[in-house]
Amino acid sequence: MEPDAQLPPDPLAGMQLPLPEPGDGPDDLGLVCEVDAMVAVFAAQRYTNVEAMRRGALASGAYGGVAEIAERSLRLELASALRVSEYAAGMLITRASALSARYPGALQSLAHARITERHAEILTDELERVEPDVRERLAPLAVELAEAEPVGVFRRRLATLIETARAATLSERHEEALAARRTWVEPARDGMATLELYAPAVEVHAAHERATAIAKVLKARDGETRTLDQLRADVMCDLLVDGDTAAHPAEASGIRASVVVTVPALALLDDERADASDPAVVEGVGPIPIETARQLCGGAVGWMRVLTHPETGAVLSVGRKRYRPPASMRRLVRWRADRCMAPGCGMPASRCQIDHNVAWEHGGHTAVWNHAPFCQGHHTVKHHGGWTIRQLEGGAVEWTSPTGRRYIVQPERPMPVFRVQHGPPPF
Repeated sequence: MEPDAQLPPDPLAGMQLPLPEPGDGPDDLGLVCEVDAMVAVFAAQRYTNVEAMRRGALASGAYGGVAEIAERSLRLELASALRVSEYAAGMLITRASALSARYPGALQSLAHARITERHAEILTDELERVEPDVRERLAPLAVELAEAEPVGVFRRRLATLIETARAATLSERHEEALAARRTWVEPARDGMATLELYAPAVEVHAAHERATAIAKVLKARDGETRTLDQLRADVMCDLLVDGDTAAHPAEASGIRASVVVTVPALALLDDERADASDPAVVEGVGPIPIETARQLCGGAVGWMRVLTHPETGAVLSVGRKRYRPPASMRRLVRWRADRCMAPGCGMPASRCQIDHNVAWEHGGHTAVWNHAPFCQGHHTVKHHGGWTIRQLEGGAVEWTSPTGRRYIVQPERPMPVFRVQHGPPPF
């Protein structure tokens, strides 16, 4: 690097934090949010300073002008000063360089506390793995996504964004990764160990869902004291060690995984059209190769197939005629949301309860526009935690907290808005 190389711009330059008016201070949550914003601002400053150190070390001409030695020396000193491992110091240097050189928008957003440091870490780590042209095209979209979503949702949607942009090579990359499938054991304390399986995501999720379904049947038996996690582990051991489930009750036999796969209609026709389409997506898994999607759409009874093409015949409402939504409506609500519709929750919709947003006893309709999936924990919070919710157009859900703050959760697949002249608005 040339000695006169410019240092990265200071993301805090010209920034002024608003001061509260006397007697008009924030509430307790506001104070926590203020500190969290300060953490983000200082994280941006630390990245800027680390990058300045790196550029200074390279520009100094020390270490015989060998960049590798200069960066290794910097990593050691940074690790010693911060009392962290050299690996952690190396990651800090790598992210600081990436944010300054390739993602200045993310660095600015972090400096103004519009995203958290964890958002910045995920953004850089994920985008650095893809081709430069894809990375450059997706960087602004990734920043917008980070500013709009909590960390867990951001991670999932960024992964989908990346895989969608790389859909043309997904099959080839999957074939390469498939060659590395394996299992291994990690020893643990107290006579325990962890069995890890690296295999295609569709099969892994299906296996986990089948074990969960069997475990739920066992959990419902009288006198059963094991937790769902314990039961699921016992089921997997029974299946893998003995190869049968003779110890399980009759109602637990024959259970198979049920997974939703969404496939663009054109992608099922031929390879040329598939290249121009969005990738197929499995609920709770993400994009999958089109060849796998075609196999899954070939008639396997355990799969619900939804084509992303305008379809007719969907049951949108049964009004006040019945409390429980019909099966087709429940499938549609789960497909639309993909996950629990609580802020930041990642529980797959297939494992959630379909809940009336406006309670039936309060006049709520059994309709798509009045239903959303919530996991057990968030279902409880909704009813007993002091929160209120309402569904917006397209299936978004607005949560209002006990402190009056509002959070909007967008579904994975917003549905078209159907207008009617009379009655409640459908979406």
